[in-house]
Amino acid sequence: MNTQVATAPNPTSPSQRPNATLTLNEGYFARRTWGDWLFALLAVIGGVVAFQRYHASMDVYEKAILAGTVPVVIWLGWFWRPLRQLMLVVAALSLLAIWSYQGPQGQADLGRAETVFWLKYFLSSQSAILWMSMIVFMSTVFYWIGMFARKQSGTFEGIGSKLAWVAVTLALVGTMVRWYEGHQLGPDIGHIPVSNLYEVFVLFCWMTTLFYLYYEAQYRTRSMGAFVMLVVSAAVGFLLWYTLVREAHEIQPLVPALKSWWMKLHVPANFIGYGTFALAAMVAFAYLIKQQAHETRWYKLTPIWLFGIALCFVPIAFRQRNVGEAGGSYWLGYAIVAALIVGGILLGRKRIAERLPSFEVLDDVMYKSIALGFAFFTVATILGALWAAEAWGGYWSWDPKETWALIVWLNYAAWLHMRLMKGLRGTVAAWWALAGLAVTTFAFIGVNMFLSGLHSYGEL
Repeated sequence: MNTQVATAPNPTSPSQRPNATLTLNEGYFARRTWGDWLFALLAVIGGVVAFQRYHASMDVYEKAILAGTVPVVIWLGWFWRPLRQLMLVVAALSLLAIWSYQGPQGQADLGRAETVFWLKYFLSSQSAILWMSMIVFMSTVFYWIGMFARKQSGTFEGIGSKLAWVAVTLALVGTMVRWYEGHQLGPDIGHIPVSNLYEVFVLFCWMTTLFYLYYEAQYRTRSMGAFVMLVVSAAVGFLLWYTLVREAHEIQPLVPALKSWWMKLHVPANFIGYGTFALAAMVAFAYLIKQQAHETRWYKLTPIWLFGIALCFVPIAFRQRNVGEAGGSYWLGYAIVAALIVGGILLGRKRIAERLPSFEVLDDVMYKSIALGFAFFTVATILGALWAAEAWGGYWSWDPKETWALIVWLNYAAWLHMRLMKGLRGTVAAWWALAGLAVTTFAFIGVNMFLSGLHSYGEL
């Protein structure tokens, strides 16, 4: 077994990029183009306009968050330029939706979502999120078609990648418009849409996809998308079911414990961790598939069998909790699709292994995803403790959600410690990262299903 893998060099370092013009003496700001400065100007203007229009509804903490968001947005647009186009398109479509909600007298009228064509079918929050859901499935299908295509032209993977960008765009538009719609329902109803399972699943979908697209660009390989988009598609599947049985897309007032500015920081930081941990797990799964591509003994193909068992456990768990009843045959369909996926991976593992990038690249993406997720998850845990002190009078109460968050943190802290101090690589690291997905999933969903506590506002 391959248990030691060297770290891959960064293929996008200045010394390796064609036509690189950077020098060691060149300053950071000196390297900015006119496009960078124009984007920065637009970000500042956007922040000023937002402050002028909404400052009366903001407390001092929210004003500080807005002020801090502007330089972060600028830095992100400079750090990875595709984000610049993404943010500009999302802003333009969101403003179009907001403008479309304005009635003849200049007053917002949410009823126009049923009469204005592009609101009804594309830009209202629910329409945009439903489009995101469908396009995520389409993206996943195209990535897998590319994986099994006879010629490695990259055409299908390219379509899958473009569709993934469209899905991220629509998810963000849906989130921004939902935020606006909530405020139009009433001053006590509007809130940043990260407060319930429906909203955080949308957050998880676009964050995980966006982080994957970054690694796709950095390593110049699209074959990992077939695996990463599987976990995003699974999240979309849950989102659609949850919408069906709970009408979760309806905007509801916040419960008292969530009426805090801490939520705006804690939840997004938490889901950067969840998203990157899930990404690392699927890359680890790809690593193990590549490693066992030529294994002929069926009982040795443990990653595939365990993946299939995990997929089949999901509908069983939901049926046992009686939350599957309202979905009718939904979970039966889920189980059939899961069986087809596992069967396809089992039969096509040799071709899949040929299309995947090297072990070094897979190992490096896995490490960087976990390191990034761990940093944000640590910040989220600290913010959560501060929020708990304000809401419940104590930093830590051993609530089931808090306990499992600590277990997740300790798991990845140990993984990183073993990597940095003991040189953990390859097979063991991949298995550990894949097992981490089970721990993370239980902390994310399982606690809500099987346990209760102070965080029961997220109960299924």
